[in-house]
Amino acid sequence: MSFKPTLSFWQIINMNVGFFGIQYSFGLQQSAVNPIYDFLGASPDQLPLLNLAGPLTGLLIQPIIGALSDKTWLPKFGGRRKPYFLIGALLCSLALFLFPFSSSLWMAAGLLWILDAGNNTAMEPYRAFIVDKLDDSQQAMGFQAQSFFTGFGQTLANISLFIFPLIFIGTTGKLPTWVFASFFLGAVCSVGSVWWSSHTTKEIPPSEAELQGMQSEKINIATPFIDILKAIKHMPKVMWQLALVYLFQWYALFCYWQNSSKSIALSIWNTTPKQNSKLYEEAVAWTGLVNGWYNIVTFLVAFYLAYLARKYSPKQVHFICLVLAAIGFLLFPHIQNKYLLFPAITGFGIGWASMMGIPYLMVISNIPKERYGVYMGIINMMIVIPMFIQTLTFGYILKHFLNNDPRQAITFAGSLLMLAAVCTLFINVKKSNKTIESE
Repeated sequence: MSFKPTLSFWQIINMNVGFFGIQYSFGLQQSAVNPIYDFLGASPDQLPLLNLAGPLTGLLIQPIIGALSDKTWLPKFGGRRKPYFLIGALLCSLALFLFPFSSSLWMAAGLLWILDAGNNTAMEPYRAFIVDKLDDSQQAMGFQAQSFFTGFGQTLANISLFIFPLIFIGTTGKLPTWVFASFFLGAVCSVGSVWWSSHTTKEIPPSEAELQGMQSEKINIATPFIDILKAIKHMPKVMWQLALVYLFQWYALFCYWQNSSKSIALSIWNTTPKQNSKLYEEAVAWTGLVNGWYNIVTFLVAFYLAYLARKYSPKQVHFICLVLAAIGFLLFPHIQNKYLLFPAITGFGIGWASMMGIPYLMVISNIPKERYGVYMGIINMMIVIPMFIQTLTFGYILKHFLNNDPRQAITFAGSLLMLAAVCTLFINVKKSNKTIESE
């Protein structure tokens, strides 16, 4: 690949604006999809299976898209990664537009599959885009810019869940009218922000040798799967160590996202969706504010974490951030004053800022440049496999060991985050510019 010029701060911001739309969509998934399931009559132990789309599409789509984008160069359509951004954003926008029209649980679940497929198609090449465009000295800033837009996009998504119910009153079909407003805005943000990044940022073209290599390889339906298996076979040890951290970390996060609104409804309003739907709507709206706050914290601290990672080490930064997140989760279900939820969830906001960027800095120096896409996809497999395990196992755990109590689910999540923090200490991070040899 060609020489990488040093980019200005605003050029790094422009190239990552598309992450804003992707994360606005993801914020709606986190905070609005499960309440929609509740409005459509889902029981608590059904939610893990209804959320199966997220981990399964991530497991299948991200590594495949990564492997394909490594071998793609389409200058008429933007280059190597941008064609996938645009396809993913269009799928997201379509699903977000249709989601409020869901008339049944299974219609909503089906649209969630389309939404997740679009999100994963757009998100995976964005990680590789950072290391394609930025040299070693700017990669921390690039990844934390994505953390910034993660916080910013999800903040606006969650705030919409609080503000729009005050503006758009009543119901349309089977769902509150505010759902339509939030999801329609998400549809615009998704495709609009990705278009902006694609319009303002050019990809670095491959060298003649790289281009000849791409053109000489015959790509068929088996190609991405063969590439993924080869990459896993030669995967550096540090990535296996990160996988153990991610096992606990992402299982915990899925537990929180599925149960936060119901936990708040019980601990603050002493109600459930079936007991009092009106009070539960208030709890959902407040959850939007609480989740909005942790995302505000995320974009406020994102760039400072990049500075700390350069000054100390990514491992130390991620360890401390995970401990703060764990403490926040452990306190969360015991709080009975709704305003005290904000200081409790602040720890998770700091942890979320680290999760979305810092771990990539631990492994990127061990990845060959021509395999950035496929290895970013494999890292995402490390994220979605724990989520997939959670969707298959946590319904049983919640029902038989946690009394179907969402507050205990949050405590369980906090304990898992503490385990993830301990595992982080065992990651062997080497400061080296060397990469593993390409297969």
